[in-house]
Amino acid sequence: MADPVPMDTSDADADAAGMAGVVDATDPPTAADHAVPPPPSGDDDAEGSAAADPPSAVMMDTTATDNDDDLKPSAAAASTTDSVLPPGRPITPQEEEEARQAIDLLRGDDVAGRVEAANKLESVAAALGVERTRDELLPFLTDGMDDEDEVLAALATNLRHLLPHVGGPAHAAHLLPPLELLLTVEEASVRAEAGGTARIIADALPEPIYRADYAAMVSRLAGKEWFTARMSAAALIAAGYERLGFGGLGGDADGAGGGGNSGAGNSSEQCAEHMAHFAALCRDDAPMVRRVASQNLGTVAEAAIKVGGKAAVDGIGDGEDSLVVGTLLPLYEELAANTQPDSVRLQITENCVALGRAITSLQGGEASVSGTSILIDKVLPLVVSTIDDRSWRVRWTAASKFNDVVGSFSSLPGSMDILVPAYEKLLQDPEAEVRTAAALNLADVARCDALVKMEGGPPGEDGAENDNAEDDGTRIKVAQRLVKRVTTLTEDDSENVRAALAMVATELAPVLGKEETIAHLVPPVLLLLRDATSEVRLNIISSLAALNEVIGVDLLSQSLLPAIVDLAEDGKWRIRLAIIQHIPLIANQLGVEFFSEKLAALCVGWLGDDISSIRHAAAINLRELTALFGAAWANEHLVPSIAEIKQHQSYLRRLTAVQACSMMATAMDPAQARVELLPMILDMATDTVPNIRFNVAKGLEKIAPVVGRSAIESQIRPVLVMLMEDPDRDVRYFAKQTMDAIEGL
Repeated sequence: MADPVPMDTSDADADAAGMAGVVDATDPPTAADHAVPPPPSGDDDAEGSAAADPPSAVMMDTTATDNDDDLKPSAAAASTTDSVLPPGRPITPQEEEEARQAIDLLRGDDVAGRVEAANKLESVAAALGVERTRDELLPFLTDGMDDEDEVLAALATNLRHLLPHVGGPAHAAHLLPPLELLLTVEEASVRAEAGGTARIIADALPEPIYRADYAAMVSRLAGKEWFTARMSAAALIAAGYERLGFGGLGGDADGAGGGGNSGAGNSSEQCAEHMAHFAALCRDDAPMVRRVASQNLGTVAEAAIKVGGKAAVDGIGDGEDSLVVGTLLPLYEELAANTQPDSVRLQITENCVALGRAITSLQGGEASVSGTSILIDKVLPLVVSTIDDRSWRVRWTAASKFNDVVGSFSSLPGSMDILVPAYEKLLQDPEAEVRTAAALNLADVARCDALVKMEGGPPGEDGAENDNAEDDGTRIKVAQRLVKRVTTLTEDDSENVRAALAMVATELAPVLGKEETIAHLVPPVLLLLRDATSEVRLNIISSLAALNEVIGVDLLSQSLLPAIVDLAEDGKWRIRLAIIQHIPLIANQLGVEFFSEKLAALCVGWLGDDISSIRHAAAINLRELTALFGAAWANEHLVPSIAEIKQHQSYLRRLTAVQACSMMATAMDPAQARVELLPMILDMATDTVPNIRFNVAKGLEKIAPVVGRSAIESQIRPVLVMLMEDPDRDVRYFAKQTMDAIEGL
């Protein structure tokens, strides 16, 4: 990074001119010389060249004496009313020294030091004051854009924090020259940070500066020969188009409204200019530029329709095509062509969703006649074309976004007759990843209220129903048609597809109703409960609540039990942990009688698992079951088994029994806890293993608030006194901690 120029204090004229400096043959290279590699051929236009080269008035004279007065914080700068420092407060010596150190680091050879200094840019600007930040710091940064990527990324991030230090939004244009250079850097991470900073600064700009300076910067970026600048321009045009369109109509400086015809005209002209730039970027020779343009096409389309209103879709009646028909649709079709790279075509589905959402939102969720025609005849075929795309990644994107497609197009007449067969084709895609993504959207697609034709045959080439299939005119719910695909998916070769299906299949039940669910959904659910893969069985058990609300769990109980037992003994401890966490929900669905007979012993058995996390989860599970079925049920079905465990030869099993008793006591009434669980915990205070004894002390802290003051004084306190004299220091520590806790009860 080039050194900032020391101020020549012997030159009174230069001082009076605000330390402008002079330009001679030894001036450092300008930003245009080294900000980005030179373009392949040709020169920038006059406007772009003028913007790239910093004005000579702010360039630095490196032949001056080598001192730090040029960026040394001054008391006058610190006391200015524009500074973020409180008015009248002088700069402290520490702040001055920190600023000087940061400046020295910026000029040093150590990359890590320059990164550190760039991250302190805000404090340096605060110490320098507003005028010197504008006149010296920013030009210095602009001339140093040939630095390492790490430094440039830090600068791009911290430039956004300098807005108050240049004098506020009215002077924010001073931040644009270094920002413009950062937006052309080859490193993507630097451009990403610079793009975020550009949006933040743009939001703070007053309307005149936004139109005169910021919009012009974006236009220059769009016209530069180096592709990285055009990539940044594509994103910034999309982000700023809506403001550009409404700004001229947004009112005057006083906020009174009525910007006037000149403002409206200027707004229209600038929108047209930026739209032309964006269209050119969509057709750019560089695939990287087209990719970024494609990523932002949906945003531009939504903004253009929001700005132009119905005229953007329907036209203005003078025989010319509307903006959507004349400009946007050709871009959609060109970017969806098979000749485009995969990275460009990936955005087709999302862009079509954005356009459909924008058009239907113009009239309260219903598109106009021309808007409906555009969506049905032009946009919907683009969506369907992705189903047969040669790239599985494009098809995967369509499958993962299909719920959004349905949300944007389902209100159009006949659209679901096209989309449902296309979705069914995704469910049968050759790639397992595509089928998985489609299966995850099954329930959301099935919730659509539209009626569709009964399945008559495989979809045609355009994704619609086969015209040769017999059609008796009967129309059914989308869910009624898709549920027939569930059985096929239960036999899929990929366990990931079956696992995804198991997560969502039961959500079809509320849409289908009881009779349809019993007839068409229960059989595949039973198959999933018997699946060979534990993740599939776990997913279906985890999602049974929706099915239980419709038909009850009686039909599934006999198949549910073997699945739960298999998962309880699964070799993967995370699977066992997951099923334990679902036991309270399953218990509530199965009912106390069935659960007590079939699963209560299994829940206690988990206390003996080899994995600590499983044993702890099992103790928590017993507490939840006690709260669900009551203390009497726990005393009958759980406590006797726990009493046996506390006699186990393994101290880990006995330790789990202590934890289970203390947790279950918190879910019991005081009388039951005093009679059934407190004696068991106190009895283990004399265990030979110190770990057991100090866990007894910890358990007594939990149970004390439940059993009441009388039990504390007569039973708990004597045991704690004994433990406070234990030979083991950990036991003494926890006993003392519990004693202190119960004193406050």
